[in-house]
Amino acid sequence: MTAMNPPKDAGSNVVLYDVADGIATITMNRPRYHNAQNSKMTYALDAAFRRAVDDDAVKVIVLAGVGRNFSAGHDIGTPERDAHESFERAHLLPDHVGKPGAEFQLVREQEVYLGMCRRWRDVPKPTIAQVQGACIAGGLMLAWVCDLIIAGDDAYFADPTAKMGIPGVEYFAHAFELHPRIAKEFLMLGEKMSAERAYQMGMVNRVVPRDALDTEVRAIAAKLAAQPRLALSLIKQSIHHIEDLRGKRSAMDAAFGWHHFAHAHNQLVTGNNLAGIDARAMAASNKANDA
Repeated sequence: MTAMNPPKDAGSNVVLYDVADGIATITMNRPRYHNAQNSKMTYALDAAFRRAVDDDAVKVIVLAGVGRNFSAGHDIGTPERDAHESFERAHLLPDHVGKPGAEFQLVREQEVYLGMCRRWRDVPKPTIAQVQGACIAGGLMLAWVCDLIIAGDDAYFADPTAKMGIPGVEYFAHAFELHPRIAKEFLMLGEKMSAERAYQMGMVNRVVPRDALDTEVRAIAAKLAAQPRLALSLIKQSIHHIEDLRGKRSAMDAAFGWHHFAHAHNQLVTGNNLAGIDARAMAASNKANDA
């Protein structure tokens, strides 16, 4: 596999890239941190998606993660957290570094979270999320932008951001991925949703034994690769257009604004935009919630 690195991350293989039989596999490679997404990883993912789109030999894109878990979400506390670093940006937004007050967080998350996820959702080639283990908060965003989600039977899904006083992750697709009442339960309680229940709710396409996950994803990808390219692209555009007519994009814009109101409120009340919750505190809270 080839390592995909943003310009300022030449020494760290945070994303791997491989192509075989018309299938590009983009693999998150921070297993030590359960594939938590720092900016280096996000920009490397963007470069990998760009590479797959530009390669006419690629018919299908698979998004996967090394190790036990697909993704534990945004990096909110590893030694490699890089929220204060500048990167070569993908959108026409100013650099967040050095911006005062809430502008810092708003501009950064418009770029690396909401903006990037919308960009990947609109990739014209079919995409498959191959999910094992934890798919938490920011991990949901990566899975949700894909056209199909194939989960191992060990997979679970959660958005526990209410613990931070935040209404949900930046790419707020909850009420489109789940029935509104289930979405409220999912967010308000912050509990884990098993792969089987996610399948019953229509959020996951298939659930397979963990040791069969890679084989199942490859088989589905091979079937997609044999389909006419333009037809698949037009199917994506058609379904996305219907979602947006139903209000997905405008609803997400509103939720993103409320998300940043919550960040600013946290900063005013607690002196920290995450209400003092870091990765260790979140993990401890999740374990207590399971008890």
